[in-house]
Amino acid sequence: MSVINNILADSSASISELKKNPMATISGGDGFPVAILNHNQPAFYCVPAATWELIFDRLEDIELADIANSRLGGEAVEVSLDEL
Repeated sequence: MSVINNILADSSASISELKKNPMATISGGDGFPVAILNHNQPAFYCVPAATWELIFDRLEDIELADIANSRLGGEAVEVSLDEL
């Protein structure tokens, strides 16, 4: 029985290619994740730092939006700028 895996990246490279030249491998993804394959199976995804930061920021925004939405309709507290 063969195992079929989805590769959630437009680019892929073998672990051997990654070992030979890590920066060229990640650059080959043009800023997007690169699937790293081990025996033609995805082992992990290599994500450029700038892309990871964008993903992390987006996740943080989603979390903060959830907190804000959960507080909608709650009790309002009046404060002045001096009290902050």
